[in-house]
Amino acid sequence: MSIVSGKGKILVVDDDRLVLATLTHGLSQAGYDIIDADNGDDAILLAREHRPALALLDIRMEGKSGFDVAAYLRQYLQIPFMFLSAFSDDQTLDKVKELGAVAYLVKPLDIRQIVPAVEAAFASRAQPEPAAAAPATGNEVLEQVVAIAVGIAMHRFSLTRGQALDRLRRQAAQEKVSLDEQSRRFVTALETLSAPGDG
Repeated sequence: MSIVSGKGKILVVDDDRLVLATLTHGLSQAGYDIIDADNGDDAILLAREHRPALALLDIRMEGKSGFDVAAYLRQYLQIPFMFLSAFSDDQTLDKVKELGAVAYLVKPLDIRQIVPAVEAAFASRAQPEPAAAAPATGNEVLEQVVAIAVGIAMHRFSLTRGQALDRLRRQAAQEKVSLDEQSRRFVTALETLSAPGDG
């Protein structure tokens, strides 16, 4: 029986060396094999060479942005990715949704928030067929719109991933709608609130 040393290979990309070091260390401690890059060009080269199972991408970087890297990973390598960003404006969220990120995490980040999101992304690769009535856990695989709503709620209300998900679930139950629908409403409401006035 062969023993695999790590849980999986992750490409981490951030032009802030401190953030990069923190993420690399935290994810390595959690048992993942990490490849890191501080710019988009290197990220693409490393992704082509190492074929990681997941990429964590900062959005705003000199040269190629995280969006550029994500588009390449999706089109040519079929590697799933999640975004790490200090921004949660409408334009950024629209692009995140368009590219199909598996999660969107808003900085400042705590490694304790990132590891469950990474584990959920790996779980979704291992189980492509969604379970009909899987029990709720903090690490479950989320639909894209839910993952985005959770990321925003974590940032806006200083919640852990589990707390943010729980809050969205409670609101969905109160309004008698699905978690997906509640998440869409939440994201849309924030977009409306942050939109500039007409007058």
